[in-house]
Amino acid sequence: MQRRQSSKHSKHVHDSNQTDLSAWRKERSIDTEKTVQNQQSPSDDSEHNSLEKALRFFEKVQDRVSLKKSEVLQKHLSTVESIGLQRGLPPEAFDTLLTVALSGKLADTVNTRLLKSLVPASVIPETSVVSSVSWLCVSKCTGSIQLLFLRWLITMFDFIDRKEQLHALYGFFFSFLYDDKLCPYACHVLYLLTRKENVKPFRVRRLLDLQAKTGMQPHLQALLSLYKLFCPELVNITLPGKSKTYFKNSEAPWKAAINTVRRRNQANSPVSQALCLGTAQPQSRKRKWNTQLIVPVSSANAQNLVGNREKNCVDLYSTIESFPVEQLQTFTQLLENIHCLEFPSQMGSVLANPLLLHYMNCIKDESIYLRLYYWMGQTLQEECTWCVVENNQYEQEFKDFLEIIYKAECFLQEGFSSCEEFLCRSLPLWDGLCCRSQILRLVSWIPLSSFSEMKSQICDPLAQLFFTSSLYFKCSVLECLKELLQNWLNRHVVQLDSESDNQFHSLNTTLSGLVNGIAELIHFVGWISTVALRLENNCTFLLYFILDFYEIVCDMYLKYNLPLLIMPPAGVFYPALLSMDSVSLNHLCYIMYRYRANLVAAKENELNKKKTQQFKFSSQTYQEYNQYIIAMVGCLWTSSAFQKDDHPQGVRLDEELLKQTGVQEFKNSFNIVYHPAMMGYAILFLQQACPDDTTFNFSLIKGKKWNWYLEYLYAQGLKGLKLFVESSINRVSQASQNKAGNVEV
Repeated sequence: MQRRQSSKHSKHVHDSNQTDLSAWRKERSIDTEKTVQNQQSPSDDSEHNSLEKALRFFEKVQDRVSLKKSEVLQKHLSTVESIGLQRGLPPEAFDTLLTVALSGKLADTVNTRLLKSLVPASVIPETSVVSSVSWLCVSKCTGSIQLLFLRWLITMFDFIDRKEQLHALYGFFFSFLYDDKLCPYACHVLYLLTRKENVKPFRVRRLLDLQAKTGMQPHLQALLSLYKLFCPELVNITLPGKSKTYFKNSEAPWKAAINTVRRRNQANSPVSQALCLGTAQPQSRKRKWNTQLIVPVSSANAQNLVGNREKNCVDLYSTIESFPVEQLQTFTQLLENIHCLEFPSQMGSVLANPLLLHYMNCIKDESIYLRLYYWMGQTLQEECTWCVVENNQYEQEFKDFLEIIYKAECFLQEGFSSCEEFLCRSLPLWDGLCCRSQILRLVSWIPLSSFSEMKSQICDPLAQLFFTSSLYFKCSVLECLKELLQNWLNRHVVQLDSESDNQFHSLNTTLSGLVNGIAELIHFVGWISTVALRLENNCTFLLYFILDFYEIVCDMYLKYNLPLLIMPPAGVFYPALLSMDSVSLNHLCYIMYRYRANLVAAKENELNKKKTQQFKFSSQTYQEYNQYIIAMVGCLWTSSAFQKDDHPQGVRLDEELLKQTGVQEFKNSFNIVYHPAMMGYAILFLQQACPDDTTFNFSLIKGKKWNWYLEYLYAQGLKGLKLFVESSINRVSQASQNKAGNVEV
């Protein structure tokens, strides 16, 4: 690090522009090697010497050697396997071992064991990979070894230090499409390497011929989809819009070893960053997750920076044709170089980088989204801790990964379709405990689509867990569904602002689907809320979350310009109206006040006919509102709810039955004085208004004291009650207020 400290502009470079990650990595690697050497035990030295002997042995192998007859081969092969699978191999070992495995000098049994032991401790040199590919050209190795090599290349793709020479071999990998067994894995390699300049008419024709011959295979669909995004004029067929798992899992032989090597190296080394690819501390056991905050060096221009650390940053930018993203540190740099950014092949590193997320949001490059969705969908499926049994021990790492996805969705203000597909597949198997908060957060960002299609795959399993889980799980689900509704409505408002007048008809088509989807969501929440209140005995805590949801629903017309209003079901309204808690009652009053404001505005717009009304509220909505208002006014004000409430699930009861209860003045049981939620306020009011009366005679609250009592309630923070009384009761029952002094309530 002395060079960095002695640099003239070291502080400026370090703080604002990390200009030489390659040199930094080399220095850190040297420091790490020194530290590790200092900490090495005699057994470490022995392993190091054994590996050197094994490499020298494999370098000198000329003729085919029998594994059974050669104890030396068995010894050196076991050494490579032991070190590779437990500690990882150093970069200089790959050239020798790949050459031996692909040159056909040894039996397939040995070559297979060698390939399966090629796990890196840090990085894999690109030159070693290119050299190994050259052996495929001379057909020295068998088809099974070629297939295993392609699987190894796919798994280790993100460990390769550079990719430019690999991109130059695109045509060679494309030739593997002619081999039926290698085709799926060759498509996967091509998918990782494809750039726009790689899309050629003859390649499109070849893929279409293969598709006509074999049918729509997932791996062909993946490559054609990417080609169509780059050059839509060349791919004139319709591809399925719904993405899927395009490729088979290639990493099985190396998955456990990658995990073992990373964990062992992190535990033994004080600077574990150099032992795992990347420049930030790894947060997962696998490189493919790429959850680090700083993008690894992967661009071809990284070498151009070596030796130029003391140059001015502006001069540096002007000398390179493509701007490497590992240098991207500020928003100003993004604006200046947005036209020449070289996007990383490691799509996972994008999720944790706000600048690259800005780039995605501005450029709208569909190929980037396609790559990201494929990578994310594949990773979610393979790493899900409740879908794959052996992943149970890595729950915390999976939580961190889901958290990064959620934060990226919040940053972009939209969900990822691959997350929706993951939820559709995994929720039926979910126990409601593992990664609970992360999963529910992802649910809140499900992209707006046909809700009826999602209902059987997402809502049904969620409802089953909802009804059989704890109170706190129920509240968590209601909160996430509220956020889902909020995100949909916010998205709608943004789209409205961006729509032009000449797109009016298209807008209404979109609006129709939006209205139907939101209506289904609200009805679903109403159903589970009604059942949950019965299961939890009208719990006040649960009721708070339910009313919080309907606080958004009641204001959709005025606040979000959405022509939709849906009243809460009776199973929610009446428990809130008769609640023992004043907060719930006050909340309900505010919600009904907002319903009134929205319905009045909708009716006025309809009568004025200022513009063509594409959507009108149904008469049933107005009817339900009127029924609820009659019940509320009858309970809280006129003391006539038992006589006038005409809702089928209301509180209307025969007078004879009420008399049998033995309750005196039963008509007043739910007005603002006698209501169980308000009785505490009434007692405190009487203590102040009539300090000499110790009998707490509620009948004293009438006439002027009734008005004083109202003012007292308003002063206690019951703003919802105030708005409801002033907007609804005064208009509906003005006469009763004028006669308040003559009516005993």
